[in-house]
Amino acid sequence: MLVTFAALVPTALAAWLLWQVVSGPEENEPPKVLPAPAGSSASPASPTPKAEKPSSASPSTSSASPSPSKSKTTQPSKPAAGGSGPLRGKVVVIDPGHNPGNFRHTADINRSVNVGNGSKECDTTGTSTNGGYTEAQFTLDVARRMRTILEQQGATVRFTQNGDRAWGPCVDERARIGNAAKADAVVSVHADGSAAGNRGFHVILPASVHAGSADTRAIVAPSRNLGERVAGKFIQVTGQPPSNYIGNGTALDTRSDLGGLNLSTVPKVFIECGNMRDSQDASRLTSGAWRQKAAQGISEGIVSFLRG
Repeated sequence: MLVTFAALVPTALAAWLLWQVVSGPEENEPPKVLPAPAGSSASPASPTPKAEKPSSASPSTSSASPSPSKSKTTQPSKPAAGGSGPLRGKVVVIDPGHNPGNFRHTADINRSVNVGNGSKECDTTGTSTNGGYTEAQFTLDVARRMRTILEQQGATVRFTQNGDRAWGPCVDERARIGNAAKADAVVSVHADGSAAGNRGFHVILPASVHAGSADTRAIVAPSRNLGERVAGKFIQVTGQPPSNYIGNGTALDTRSDLGGLNLSTVPKVFIECGNMRDSQDASRLTSGAWRQKAAQGISEGIVSFLRG
């Protein structure tokens, strides 16, 4: 009986933390919901779905792969100046997972990069729904909606990529962009590509990694705080359930194999907003109205974290 009780404690504690976040004092101060940005419905060609999320599946090699092409810049898009809202002076980096052009550059994104405690692919194509709506399309749309909300709160918002690069950036460069910006918070936006029937969202937290060029020890605690707040607000705003296949119902998962987290020196989390291969989740992910809710939920979590 003691063994059984001990096994139940972590899950119960995590669930209690999420409940605390949802019912926290910031609940009555949500950012204003704004209309969806223009041009969010463009549909790039569909890449091959990922086998493991994120940044660990090899993209299809059947797509035509032209000669490796250097992206035109290694810097994020120039941000708008921070406004006069409550987040004035705060810098938020949004990392839209993958890139719509990755599938055309398989040689570039398949090369290995060092992530401190090992090597990973530079990037992957990302996944897609069965109907061909791509993860890269989803992440850019949600990221742009988040930028509108956060800039209204006064934050300076930077992107790791805004559809303005041929491919990438690699996972190590994505981390460097957040570090160079001295970001107060970084959120990497994704959608999963698991089996049908696997539903819900989860937030990925950095594990304590101290190897090679990676040292996350200083960001583990603030990243968990950020992740718990994002998870709590995401549930509240979107109605999306916690993952039924990762995190034991807590909507939280800790990983030590992701370069975007391992190489970060600022608080950072990933969010997998749903499973694109499940029909119920896909119906949400492909809805512009629901993507606005997703952007709102993630943004409210960031605001809650930055305002303490």
